[in-house]
Amino acid sequence: MLAGLGLLAAACGSSKSGSSSPGGGSVDKNVQNGVNAALGSTTVAAATTTAAAAPSATTAAAPSTTAAPKGPPQSMDEWQALWKTQRDAIVKRAKDGKWGLSADGKTITGPEGFTIDVSKCPSGWNNIEGASDTEVKIGQTIAQSGTLAVYGQIANGITKYFDVVNAAGGIKDSTGKSRKVTYIAKDDGYDATRTVPLVEELTTSDKVFALITLGSPNTMKTYDTLNQRCVPQPLVMTGHPAWGDPVNHPWTTGQQLAYNTEAVVWGAFIEQHASELKGADGKITVAALVMNNDFGKAYIGGFKAWLAQSPIAAEINLQTETIEPAAPTIVDPMTTLASKNPSIFIAMIAGTPCIQAITEAAQNGLKGKAKYLFQPSVCVGNSFLGKDKVGGDGSASNDWYIVNGAGKTLEASTYDNDPWAKFARDQLTAGGIDWKKEVTTLTGTAWAWDIDQALEVASAMEGGLTRANFIVALRAMDMTNPSLIDGAKWNMNGNKDAYLTEAAQLVKYDSAKQAATPVGPVIELSGKSSVCAWDQTAGVCK
Repeated sequence: MLAGLGLLAAACGSSKSGSSSPGGGSVDKNVQNGVNAALGSTTVAAATTTAAAAPSATTAAAPSTTAAPKGPPQSMDEWQALWKTQRDAIVKRAKDGKWGLSADGKTITGPEGFTIDVSKCPSGWNNIEGASDTEVKIGQTIAQSGTLAVYGQIANGITKYFDVVNAAGGIKDSTGKSRKVTYIAKDDGYDATRTVPLVEELTTSDKVFALITLGSPNTMKTYDTLNQRCVPQPLVMTGHPAWGDPVNHPWTTGQQLAYNTEAVVWGAFIEQHASELKGADGKITVAALVMNNDFGKAYIGGFKAWLAQSPIAAEINLQTETIEPAAPTIVDPMTTLASKNPSIFIAMIAGTPCIQAITEAAQNGLKGKAKYLFQPSVCVGNSFLGKDKVGGDGSASNDWYIVNGAGKTLEASTYDNDPWAKFARDQLTAGGIDWKKEVTTLTGTAWAWDIDQALEVASAMEGGLTRANFIVALRAMDMTNPSLIDGAKWNMNGNKDAYLTEAAQLVKYDSAKQAATPVGPVIELSGKSSVCAWDQTAGVCK
């Protein structure tokens, strides 16, 4: 989550590299080596503060058919031209590879061994359900109430983006059709028990073409059902590693930085700062506030996996407290953690608790005791760190660190001259939304672009927009995402690479600027994360 795609990804290991679990396990060595190589042996805090590394090729996992731009486009016309070229390249790969639904209607094929046995779909499965000659319906379950209601603003941003697309004539199809996008969002309050009936409603009553879910527990409760029904569940709004499973859950794709990769970056940071983090007893006390659900368990599991193999594991004293997602306050667990006198604090939480953690740390002395404090990637923007959220002059959030999922914080003044940021802001303003107050609507614009590109590619493939073409388009995606910082890639490659974005960057919040400032290089891990067949009972990748 999110501001500007404070989204995005990597995974726990396959059989060749181990798996990470709530109880520990082993870390993905490809990811760990990539993180260490990017950060080097120097202290991260001393790294350059330039915005990002130079752009690189658009994919490492697949042979890209388009060269990377020499620099970011300087106008929306340049962006549109680049995207058109990149979409055409994906469509050509699909045509040359004969990807899509077979002539006999039995198999869907895509890159790098990606296949779906359509005979296992329900009787009467409809490849174009939700897509008429003039309309395509995209469903969404999202928290618009409760402690994670701030993420509900994403739905408003998506709606306004597609208002612009529809006003321009919608999405053109290779068969000559032109479809407008109908986006249907329903509030589940981040309660998985409410998500299940809403998914049923969206698929059986509204008959949507594809369905997006927000939240790890919410997606976990529904992805078996949607895959059994052969309903696309694209770009889910959660960084759980389980979404990197193209074999067992081919209809579900993730989008944002995987939580266990984020945990590896935390670990690398601790190792680099070990000498200054040690207390009088020679121990490094790490305090973590963990949300008690699949989301929080993915975080703490990833961190324990790193810890289990760290050369300084014996020197680390890990103290944890858990909170329920709907907890009205977090005073007691934060007070307990502050009493441990940690040298580093990590928030493995989301939504309103992120704001509460900042204010509590300022009030109970934790901010003064700990040398470093981390917010999660899902709470990177001003919706969580801005002075109108934390109160007073905003200094309570000053110097908090975040492992940003390589997304641009589109509300920051840093991007005032960025053509994409200006477009995102302007279309929201024109739609009657004050993006400065409803910052997370900018994330909605970012996510809508992602949906739009997948629809555009699928529509341009042979046969036009179908569910088969849509999922193949996603599994072959290889484009330059305008919501990501330069140097971050946005691609998947069938069964070989199941994660759209595997990039991160360490940032530190500057309350005076009301923006997060980069304090490290872009950590680009494209193609390094192993696919993950998640075992829900054991909480590990098989």
